[in-house]
Amino acid sequence: MTLQSYSGGCHCGKVHFDVTLDAARVISCNCSFCRKLGSLLAFTTPDRFTLAAGADALTEYRFNTRKIRHLFCNTCGVESFARGTGPDGKEMVAVNVRCLDDFDLDAPEIMPFDGKNH
Repeated sequence: MTLQSYSGGCHCGKVHFDVTLDAARVISCNCSFCRKLGSLLAFTTPDRFTLAAGADALTEYRFNTRKIRHLFCNTCGVESFARGTGPDGKEMVAVNVRCLDDFDLDAPEIMPFDGKNH
């Protein structure tokens, strides 16, 4: 695992965060939500994620098992991260690497995940 630090946020800039994570491999999920959103996800622990600005600009959406708190900017509509519990029951933060500042989208290995059937 190679941890790197990044900054990122939503399109309009209201939501901004700092995160340390391994983005060498990212998940492309085919569930009904991620497919429409086009997310590429990397995961980290809550202690490696800091919401620097925009807590008051976040709107929450939950669906299906309601375990994941999809959080999006109430101005521009971008979901740059979500919070929830992983399959192991531990708290996690899912970061959409498309929302990381200056992130090379050609660099990570993209791993398909069949969220549609899970």
